Amino acid sequence: MTNILLVTSSPRGAESLSTRFATEIAEGFKVRLGGAHLTRDLAANPLPHIAQAYIHGRIAAPEARTPEQVEAVGLAQELVDEVKAADVIVLGSGMINFGPSSQLKAWFDHITWPGVTFDYSGAGRPQGLLTGKKVYLVTAAGGVFSEGDWAPFDFQTGYLRHLLGFIGLTDIEIVRVEGTVFGPEAAKAAIAATEAQVRSILEKAS
Repeated sequence: MTNILLVTSSPRGAESLSTRFATEIAEGFKVRLGGAHLTRDLAANPLPHIAQAYIHGRIAAPEARTPEQVEAVGLAQELVDEVKAADVIVLGSGMINFGPSSQLKAWFDHITWPGVTFDYSGAGRPQGLLTGKKVYLVTAAGGVFSEGDWAPFDFQTGYLRHLLGFIGLTDIEIVRVEGTVFGPEAAKAAIAATEAQVRSILEKAS
């Protein structure tokens, strides 16, 4: 049985291409591989930004935590447990001002947890603790950021890959949908290219 975690984050709702393709991948895996499929929609149900209750609560002894700290740490633990339980993680991210949305950043802020999802070796090097999982990172952007003049301004894909790798999620396949703002024909071609990549991914899983 394969446990699949789908995390979507675009505020565009039904118009979101990152949500569309991430959902297609997750649902396709469920059909082909069976197992459980959990969705966390960070746009429909945004997480709070981390605050003092989380910062202080996660390092306090459980019995010494205030009610606010118990709630904040409990939420972070719930999110971490979802990632730990997953065999496959599908992450959808639409570019907002050259980077990921604040909703997705808040999710990473909760799960990037010293001693829980990463630690430091004796030499002081960070070591991710969430290993043995496959991640499909679906990024969407109106412009073309994978190559060309705008590539240096893609603060989304590389940043998300770094955060995932930092907590041990290094087996990552990137799915891009980009160049959709250059007219109907360009958008159609961009979507068709991503559809082909998604089909290829799902065929390999069959």
